[in-house]
Amino acid sequence: MLVGLISDTHDNLPLTRRAVTALNDACVDLVLHAGDYVAPFVIPVLADLDAPLIGVLGNNDGDLPLLQARFAKNAGMELRGRFACVTADDTTIGLLHGDEGELLQGLIEREAFDVIVHGHTHKARVSEGKATLVVNPGEVCGYLSGQATAALLDTDTNNVTILHL
Repeated sequence: MLVGLISDTHDNLPLTRRAVTALNDACVDLVLHAGDYVAPFVIPVLADLDAPLIGVLGNNDGDLPLLQARFAKNAGMELRGRFACVTADDTTIGLLHGDEGELLQGLIEREAFDVIVHGHTHKARVSEGKATLVVNPGEVCGYLSGQATAALLDTDTNNVTILHL
C-alpha cells in the first residue's frame, strides 16, 4: 500500500494544492496528515485528494468546531483528535503532531508501532535502524525551512521517499 504523508500545511493554499496534486499523481491509497492545518479553509483543498485522508490536530490548529465540521462534510476524511492509530495493510502506524516531545519519544522507545508519523519540527526526516520507522514528512507550507515537502511510505517495503514540492 502506498501512503501519502503530509504535515504543517499552515494555511498555504498554493502549496497544499501542489501537495494534493503530487499525492494524486503518485496514486496513493491513503493520506495521513500530522496536523497544523491552522484554519478550516484548507480542508476543501485537501478534499481534492483521490484517496481517503486521516488527520490529527496540531498545536496551531484553531476554530476546532469549524475544522471538525469541514472534515465531516467531506466523505473519506476523518479528523481523529490529537492521536490516531492507523492500520495500513499489516503496518501499524501511530500518527501525531509531535509537539509533545515526551509522548513522541515514549511511543518511539516502546516500539508499539511499525511506523510513527509526526510533524511539528517542519524538517523532513526518516529515522531507520530501530524496530520503529519514524517519519516526519516536513512541512507542506515551506515557511520555516524554505522547503515544501511531503512523503510517500510504501508499506510493503517500508521505503520512504521525501517529495520536494
